[in-house]
Amino acid sequence: MLFPVYWMISTALQPDSAVAAARLVPTSPDFGNFARALETQGGSLLTSIVVSLGAVVVCLTLAAPAAYGLAQFGLRGGRAIVFGTLITQMVPSIVVANALYNAYAELNLVNSYLGLILADASLGLPFAIVLLRAFMVSIPTEVVEAAMVDGANRFTAFCRIVLPMSRNALITAGLFAFLFAWADFVFALTLNTTDDVKPVTLGIYQFIGAHVSDWGAVMATAVLSAIPAAVLLIAAQKYIAAGITGGSVK
Repeated sequence: MLFPVYWMISTALQPDSAVAAARLVPTSPDFGNFARALETQGGSLLTSIVVSLGAVVVCLTLAAPAAYGLAQFGLRGGRAIVFGTLITQMVPSIVVANALYNAYAELNLVNSYLGLILADASLGLPFAIVLLRAFMVSIPTEVVEAAMVDGANRFTAFCRIVLPMSRNALITAGLFAFLFAWADFVFALTLNTTDDVKPVTLGIYQFIGAHVSDWGAVMATAVLSAIPAAVLLIAAQKYIAAGITGGSVK
C-alpha cells in the first residue's frame, strides 16, 4: 500500500523526466521538480486550500445544529431522516454534479468559488451529521436545562455548552469534510469551464495532459498536494480517535 507513495516521492526527487528512467532509489536527489510544480500549480494549491476551508465552514455550520436537533429534540421521523442522510452518500457524485450544473447555470454559480465550496460541502455534510448526532445523543439533557435555568436560551446553550462539549467530534467532522473537499475531482471538473477556479486535483489532471513526459513535476505536484492532508491527519489524530468513539458509550 505504501509503495506507490514511495514511488511518487522517489520520482519527484529525480531529475529524469521519463518515468521509465526513474530509479528505485534516488542517488542524487533534485528539487527542481518541486520548483516547477510550485510555479505551474501553486495557484491551484491555494485554490484547493480556500475551497476546502470554505467547505469545512459551511459543512459544520449546517451539520452541528442539524445533528443537535436530531439528537435532542425527539423529532418525529428522526431515524428516517438519519437513514436518508446516509443514503445520500450512496448516490454517485457524477449524478449530483450534472444536476448541480443545471442549477448553477441558472444561479450564475458556475466557475465560482462559492459554487464549488457549496458543492464540496455536500460531500462531507451527511457524514458530519451522522457523526455529530452520534456524539450529541450522549450529552445529558440536564446540562442544557441547567444553562437554560440560569437564563440562557436554547441557542445560547447550544453555542456555549453543546459545541464546546462536542469539540472532538467537531474536529473529526471538520477534518473529514476538508479531506472530502480536498480530494474532489468530479465537482471541480463539472462545475468549472474555465481556469478561474482550478483546484489542485483538476490542475494535476490538466498538468498530465499538457506535460505527459514530465512525470517528475507531476509527481512533485502530487507530493505537495498530499502534504496538507497528511499534516492535518497527524496533528488531529488524537481528536479523531476521541471523536469517532465519543458517541459509542453513554
